[in-house]
Formats: sequence, structure tokens, C-alpha cells
Amino acid sequence: PLLFALIFLLPHSAAAAASLNGTLMQYFEWYMPNDGQHWKRLQNDSAYLAEHGITAVWIPPAYKGTSQDDVGYGAYDLYDLGEFHQKGTVRTKYGTKGELQSAINSLHSRDINVYGDVVINHKGGADATEDVTAVEVDPADRNRVTSGEQRIKAWTHFQFPGRGSTYSDFKWHWYHFDGTDWDESRKLNRIYKFQGKAWDWEVSNENGNYDYLMYADIDYDHPDVTAEIKRWGTWYANELQLDGFRLDAVKHIKFSFLRDWVNHVREKTGKEMFTVAEYWQNDLGALENYLNKTNFNHSVFDVPLHYQFHAASTQGGGYDMRKLLNGTVVSKHPVKAVTFVDNHDTQPGQSLESTVQTWFKPLAYAFILTREAGYPQIFYGDMYGTKGASQREIPALKHKIEPILKARKQYAYGAQHDYFDHHDIVGWTREGDSSVA
Repeated sequence: PLLFALIFLLPHSAAAAASLNGTLMQYFEWYMPNDGQHWKRLQNDSAYLAEHGITAVWIPPAYKGTSQDDVGYGAYDLYDLGEFHQKGTVRTKYGTKGELQSAINSLHSRDINVYGDVVINHKGGADATEDVTAVEVDPADRNRVTSGEQRIKAWTHFQFPGRGSTYSDFKWHWYHFDGTDWDESRKLNRIYKFQGKAWDWEVSNENGNYDYLMYADIDYDHPDVTAEIKRWGTWYANELQLDGFRLDAVKHIKFSFLRDWVNHVREKTGKEMFTVAEYWQNDLGALENYLNKTNFNHSVFDVPLHYQFHAASTQGGGYDMRKLLNGTVVSKHPVKAVTFVDNHDTQPGQSLESTVQTWFKPLAYAFILTREAGYPQIFYGDMYGTKGASQREIPALKHKIEPILKARKQYAYGAQHDYFDHHDIVGWTREGDSSVA
């Protein structure tokens, strides 16, 4: 089969200008070691990141999960940033709150912004069960009830015994949630909707209504909940001096709440708070609907572009490179697109595994890092390798990505001219900018 190549010509007239081309790095992969050293790794890496043109990092969820080994997406206590003895540990998988604050200070001293991960769709690791009346729903159509009312024991009571009322005295009960997927009394795994509750809307219409994802699903029709999560967002931003957010699992969360939450935190902090949402669907129409419903007040990851890279890397000579931008966010809404190659969900062994093949990765990074449109993100797992147990792990590609980062930092400026006129080879040039210094 024919091989593909991305060709770019870089003018030598443009001087280095790290301040103008923004480059984001996702600073973790799924299989980080549970050694409590990650915040220290980040701090020690800050000079290297700045030298190579990284202007922002997205850090993993910084709060206490269901256990010390939790990657962070089984969020238990959003106010425990590795400070309180809960879930058998003070530190999180990544370290302590103090270590994280030191890392952030080090990044800020090098003009690198820090984006916090926001996991507010669900809560896991409840401290106690509560008796709740619920009905079962069809997993393929969550609007269809498949049982009569029944009493279940749901893991919905969050008391935070290690933290008490420090930072917040809000305690969670069943009525702060819409449903769950486990009945402790029968040891049954079903999707249960609680009595008197309706799934939030608007969310993704996959499976009828995709409000429910996992654990205890937070009810964004409850005024006490919306007030508390807004209050927490402001606290989180201020406590860590964050510069922005990555929003997790947004297609499962009431879109209008996310719009209001972003506006609220920006207003309360007085900061721009760049925000990017993870709406995982290979469908530009669904992503545009989300952007519209949130008044375009934040960005989205360009999931369709990722799948184009995946297809190009796996289809051999059959893939038409001229179609690389078809159906992508960056082609339609360039200022709202965060472009990426892979992440912690698409890496081998993970829930959305669709890993771009290794041979194609330098080409994909050349694409996102040297073009005019989009806010490019590089993946920790691509730089340093992934550490999962599969036979398909990503090797460290730092030596391949570093020259492209240098090209972005020093040369990728000025008008762009595309040459998307060949089935196997596409290219573009940048004119440079003599005013850049």
C-alpha cells in the first residue's frame, strides 16, 4: 500500500516566539504509577516543558477518588486535593495538595497555564447506603421503564468523615442524584432511576437519554446541587490558582448547567478560565449542537479529527488524505477546536481505544502543531510512553515530537497555503511573520 506523508515548508525568517503559539499538554496517561510522585514529576518537568514551547498543561483530576489508585474519574470528594485522610489515604494517586501547589507555582513561574480536570457528572465511593424507591430502565433506551417500583439500597450518602465541614458543609443524599447502577441489597447491576426523578435534559440523545453514565448520577435539576457545584468550581479555581478547565463527560451533563457553570466561575474569579469540554462523539453535528447550547462559551476536543488520524493510520493506502479535515471541528469552528492525536481514553486497553498507529503519529503531530487552525494538545503517553499491560502499548516518541514542537515554537507563523490535492500526500506552507520576535 502507498504510504502517506504530511509535507510542510517552514520559512527561516520567523524568529522564536513561544508566547504566540499556544500548545497544551495532557500531563498524564491512564497507567501512571500509584507512587504519589506525579506532582513532583510535573514540577521537575516544568523547565523542559517551557523550553519546548508548552504554554499550558491539563492535569489529572486532583481530588480524592474511590481509592488511592483511582485515576480520578471515580470522584469521591471534590474538596479533598490530597489533604485529608479519606478512602484509606491522605495523598491521591498523584501526591499531596502541597506538592500540587508547588508544581503549579513552578509552572506559573515559567508562564505555563494550568487547566484543572472537572469531574462533576457523578460521585463514587459513597460512605453509606440509603433506602431509595427506584425503577429499572432499559440500558439501550433510558426513557423506557422496565420494572415496577422497588426499594433498593443505593450508595448515595456522602459524609466525608475525614474532611468534615472544612471548605464546605454540604453532605450528599439520594435526592441529590437521579439514579445509580447498583442495588446493594440484591447485589444487582442495573440502571435504576430514583422515584420522583427525571433524567436531566438537554444531554446526548444516545440510548434515548445519556444522562446516566456511572456511579451515583448527579441531579442538575436540584437547586442545592447546582449552587454547590458552582461554589466548588470557584473554590477549585482559587485554591489551586487554575487558569482553566477540562470538563469531563459533558454529553452526560445538562448542557445549560455547564454553560452557566463556566460563566459563573469566570465571573467570580475575574479570569478568562479557558475551558475545553470532552464531548465524545465522532459526529460534528452533535458537537456543534453542544457548542450552540453552551453559547460557544468554551471549546471542545476535536474528536472527529482524532478518528480521521486513526483511520489514516490503519487503512493503509486506501485512505484519501484529501478528506483528513472532513467533518472536523477545526475545519468549521477553528477557534473552538482543541486538536489532539490520542489521550488517556483512546490509549491501548482503555474504554474508547482507538489508538493512532505509531508510524503515523509524527505525521499527525506535524498536522496539529504546524497548522494555523486549532489549539493543539500533545499527550503524555505519546511523549513518555504508556505503561499498561497490553501488548500494544505506545512507545515513547519524545525524540520524534520534540522537533515538531520546536518548529511550532519558532517557525509556524503567518499565512497558510494548503495543497490538499493528492490521494496520498497533503501539504501546506506558512509564510512566517517578520514582526515576530
